[in-house]
Amino acid sequence: MSWRFAATALSLLLALPAAPALAFSDTRAQEIAQCLPGEVQTWNDGRDAPSPHRAWLFVYAHAGAPDWFSAAQVQAVLQRAAQAWAPCGLPVQVMDDTQARTHKPDPAQGLVRVQWDDAAVRGNFAAANLTQRTLNLSPAMFALLRQRNPRHPAIETLQMTVAHEMGHFLGLIAHSRRCVDVMSYYDDGKGTRCSLRDPAALKAHVEYRSQLPTACDIQRCRAANGLR
Repeated sequence: MSWRFAATALSLLLALPAAPALAFSDTRAQEIAQCLPGEVQTWNDGRDAPSPHRAWLFVYAHAGAPDWFSAAQVQAVLQRAAQAWAPCGLPVQVMDDTQARTHKPDPAQGLVRVQWDDAAVRGNFAAANLTQRTLNLSPAMFALLRQRNPRHPAIETLQMTVAHEMGHFLGLIAHSRRCVDVMSYYDDGKGTRCSLRDPAALKAHVEYRSQLPTACDIQRCRAANGLR
């Protein structure tokens, strides 16, 4: 995860007062569902590459999780992310560490351990370590979110960050410049903002970014893996 992704999420979710959920605008819903010609753009902060595996297994360990997230809730978040990435064409399986002990290894699957580890995220909500094959989540950041904005549905932030980091394992290394994409961040730290069809719509949402991969995220994933 980029520091800009984390910084923007933190400023939006912690600094803004709690507010009732806002209905998704037609424009935002269309941006999530459609990917128009020319809309696939990145910040050029990396180069997408084929996934090293044609399938993935994400194994969840609940140790160290915040008390308000049950193991079942986090596993459901992982399952939703895996299902949402399915149109990319790289199967993603999710199980807990107990199930994994009796799982017969599949040589086609890359194994990723999903764990709660503040030291591995460096102040972000989550971080993908592609070398060590870990998807790390931060208890401290979610505790801070709960403290500063207790009415915010933290499970939505967890869903967005898990889907984002899962995308990195599927080959999406660069971050999207389209605000609504789950693989996006909002600015480059130099005053350049992400793109969206209706610039005024960004201000109408506490979090404009989708919780799950959009049509453009899927298109990029398929392209990176030669599945056009």
